[in-house]
Amino acid sequence: MKKPELLVTPTKVEDILPLIEAGADAFIIGEQKFGLRLAGEFNADDVKKTIELAHSKGKKVYVAMNAIFHNEKIELLNDYIAFLKEVNADGIVFGDPAVLMAARETAPDMKLHWNTETTATNWYTCNYWGRKGAKRAVLARELSMDAIVEIKENAEVEIEVQVHGMTCMFQSKRSLLGNYFEYQGKALEIENRKEQRNMFLHDEERSNKYPIFEDENGTHIMSPNDICIIDELQEMIEAGVDSFKIDGILKDIDYLVAVTALYRKTIDLAVEDPDQYDDVKDDLLAEAEELQPENRPLDTGFFFKETVY
Repeated sequence: MKKPELLVTPTKVEDILPLIEAGADAFIIGEQKFGLRLAGEFNADDVKKTIELAHSKGKKVYVAMNAIFHNEKIELLNDYIAFLKEVNADGIVFGDPAVLMAARETAPDMKLHWNTETTATNWYTCNYWGRKGAKRAVLARELSMDAIVEIKENAEVEIEVQVHGMTCMFQSKRSLLGNYFEYQGKALEIENRKEQRNMFLHDEERSNKYPIFEDENGTHIMSPNDICIIDELQEMIEAGVDSFKIDGILKDIDYLVAVTALYRKTIDLAVEDPDQYDDVKDDLLAEAEELQPENRPLDTGFFFKETVY
């Protein structure tokens, strides 16, 4: 039984070595000009340093280019992809077909990960993008465990699944926060709004608080809870899912290191001694719960929700 890759989203270059020591196998980094909802901003120098550090330890770095690119940004794609080829990035995460077309021209050997956030919901679509050049499909968060296993059984590409962290519920290209503050007669610079980690939409009816922030790609509303599937990994491991992702957006490095170490221990145990994993999985979940901020309860996302047709 193979071990799935443990994929983590660091907040800065200085996070890389601690996360490697904690057990991370790969990282997703980038800058908001090209990537969506990154845990941290990595400019070109940061990308180069991160790749050098990770490769020195035998780890991989994938660069996010999964934003939606309007015409004014299209001309930037080839140069950025050429840069990523030069610094030996291990792959590019994309959703917009413009990135695929640019990569064919500039770096035809670059490994591409197809990630449109919500539309990777069946193995046929994953395989379609595989035929177009993608080597991996990042599955939508709204899938059940049964659907994930079925997709992996029929997929001709690698499959990546998010197993921990918050997810995006809504994105608008509009500056909704900026418009709101202007309506209120207040001024708040866009770069500050990205750093406002204590901004929430409060739903009194459901008693939920949804983190909200704004950046160059618009306004993002995140889930009120964090996914955690640490006690239910066995079925996906047995199915051969290739990569488990911990999304660290709006989390600090101490939290990321602790969660990464916990998942490293869990994955190793589930692969090497499934019976022992089954005995202690409730304890592992309890450890994960202890790491959570007070306002971020854990749930299992859509993994066990019934599909209604």
